[in-house]
Amino acid sequence: MSKAKIGIVTVSDRASQGVYDDLSGQAIIDTLNEYLTSEWQPVYQIIPDEQDQIEAMLAKMVDEDGCSLVVTTGGTGPAKRDVTPEATEAVCDRMMPGFGELMRAESLKFVPTAILSRQTAGLRGSSLIVNLPGKPKSIRECLDAVFPAIPYCIDLMEGPFLECDESVIKPFRPKAK
Repeated sequence: MSKAKIGIVTVSDRASQGVYDDLSGQAIIDTLNEYLTSEWQPVYQIIPDEQDQIEAMLAKMVDEDGCSLVVTTGGTGPAKRDVTPEATEAVCDRMMPGFGELMRAESLKFVPTAILSRQTAGLRGSSLIVNLPGKPKSIRECLDAVFPAIPYCIDLMEGPFLECDESVIKPFRPKAK
């Protein structure tokens, strides 16, 4: 079986200009390395907060690179340049609002400003795109909340079977009848 390809996109004007290191994208890679026991290959990019570039990158990762999962970080707040959710909605065939709802509910346990976040998720073809917040600590909190549903979602879309270290994260898959 071939390796699952997972896209990681950091959306940040400053990180894309090299003003600071991309800790958020690395936090996603580190977390996925802890979660997954099956082989996977990151397809990693840092791009500015430009909706057309975000849309093009998400489409490329799904349509050309063959990523079954694309995880973004950044651009989900209320600032004028935060357009990641709009770009995600523009390239998706169907939206999966439960992901954003759960991430906000989880983040509210830690900060009252979680209601300002606009994370979302959607499906493009047979791939899942999930928007995460920009801070590494929040990334882990949100991934811990939503990741148990991600392997089964990818199963339902006939993507690669993602195996997890169940001592770290336990994916939910219905029992076979």
